[in-house]
Parts: sequence; structure tokens; C-alpha cells
Amino acid sequence: MWELVKAGGWLMLPLVLCSIFTIAISIERFIRLKKSMVLPAALLMNQNQTAEQVVEKLKQDQTLQRSTLGRVFAAGYRSKNQPEQFARAQMEVTASQEIGYLEKNINFLGTLSAAAPLLGLLGTVMGIIESFLMIDVGTNSDPVLMMPGISKALITTAAGMFIAIPALFAHRYFQRLVQEYVAELEQQATLFHAALYYQNKTDEALQDLQKAS
Repeated sequence: MWELVKAGGWLMLPLVLCSIFTIAISIERFIRLKKSMVLPAALLMNQNQTAEQVVEKLKQDQTLQRSTLGRVFAAGYRSKNQPEQFARAQMEVTASQEIGYLEKNINFLGTLSAAAPLLGLLGTVMGIIESFLMIDVGTNSDPVLMMPGISKALITTAAGMFIAIPALFAHRYFQRLVQEYVAELEQQATLFHAALYYQNKTDEALQDLQKAS
């Protein structure tokens, strides 16, 4: 492996760095974008779970508090004594910040998938130029002198494609995953906001009605 890197010339250095960044970002995003860390099942709003029950779970479990959905719910609950528009704005701001964290480095992964084949192509061009220069400058026109340059061209091209293809797949996968999380996050935030305000108002109205009767 090291022999291939040396044979590819100095352009193999940025290609190796691209491969390291691609692997590191893919592992980090795979860990960070686990559904249990973004949308834990225990916090999902449904017909069998009220806002109070969700808040109680948040208070008891720090892991849920550190989740993306948990932070958004907590922002809304902290503003429950304020007007509902204020609470909605707080949840939207928190959600925007959390979405930024979810999308972190994904665009850079896309940049790597585009840059790697270009670096490989640059190595191809430079290798071919080097091959022809060896014949033009040298006193001997032996075609064998072209072999190192051609070898460098093929190695850098292969390395660029080898890095770009997995990076592109990873970029598309994480991009789609974040889009799905964002859609569900918005839905859950809307349900929690409605349950936090309108359910409470309904309960208070029922209590006032019972007292009046």
C-alpha cells in the first residue's frame, strides 16, 4: 500500500487526507445521527402520551434531555407561562440550532466527493505530461521511460475514484437521513406545542364548567 502511495507522487498526500476526512466524518455522523439520539421513542408524541408525561420523562432521564427532540421540547416547556407565540418561537430557534448540528460536516463530505476525482484527474494530467517530457528531454526515446509517469497517472486516478464513490454515497445517505429527521422533528414539535397549550386550556375550561355547575 505504501509503495502505491509513493508511486502516485505528491498528489497522493491530499488524496490520503481526503480519505481520512471521509472516514472520520462518516463514522462521526453515523454515531451522532442515531435515531435514539435525535428522536428517542420515549418522547414521541402520540394519542397515548400527553405533554405532561413527556416532560416528566425529560426530568427523570438526562439522556433524553441531551437528545435533539428533548432540547426542542425543553425550550417549549420553559416558556409555557409565556404567550404561545413566544413558546413557538423559542422552539423554532432551538430546532434551527439542532438542525445545524445534524447537518454538521455533511456538506464537507459532499465537497470531498467532488474534490477527490478532480485531484485524481490532476494527477492523471501531470503523470501524462511527465511521461512525454521524459521522451522529449531524454536522449533516448525508449518508451519504457514513459512507464513511471503513466503509472502515476493511473494510481492517482484510481485513488480519486476510490475515495469519491464512498464519499458520495455517504453524503447522499446522511443528507436524506437528516431530511427525514427534520420532517419528523417539525411534526413532533407542533404536536407538543398544541398539547402543551390547547390541552391545558381545554382542561381549565372543563374545570371552570364543573365549578360553575
